[in-house]
Amino acid sequence: MKRIEDDDDRMVTFSKRRSGIYKKASELVAMCGVEVGVVVFSPTGKPYSFGHPSVRAVLNKFLNRNAPPPTDNRLQPFIDANIRMRRDGYNDYVNQLLARLDDAKERGKDLSRITRATSEGNSSNWARRWWEKSPEERSFDELKEEALFLEALHRDICNYLNHPVDLNALGSE
Repeated sequence: MKRIEDDDDRMVTFSKRRSGIYKKASELVAMCGVEVGVVVFSPTGKPYSFGHPSVRAVLNKFLNRNAPPPTDNRLQPFIDANIRMRRDGYNDYVNQLLARLDDAKERGKDLSRITRATSEGNSSNWARRWWEKSPEERSFDELKEEALFLEALHRDICNYLNHPVDLNALGSE
């Protein structure tokens, strides 16, 4: 294993791994009935914690401090189950958002590769700046030529998108 150099990728990985650690700690509590405390600092130094019954209670027990005795509450298992269910739902939602973010980053990288390959492959097409003139300002022959260009560009983009292996050959970020 080595350190992830890209700041965005490192933060995404941190968030996913942190959620995974919290999930494992929660499973340990549910399956074994243990008390758990986890404290994690992000790459930017921000603290994150998870604890059952609480981080403070676990730390006090670890440091042999007198923590207040638990109350005899018959509703506590239901409350804990509700908290776990909501927390798991939030974790799933965050993981879905992180996956969507990763997908969007990959699409952005793919589009950058396509743009770079297209502009490097035929720079005269980019110099045309076809979008700056309205169709009314062009002659019929110019419109026909631009239509052919756009059809070729569309075909190239579809070809790249249908063959992702080709995108990797275009270079990396």
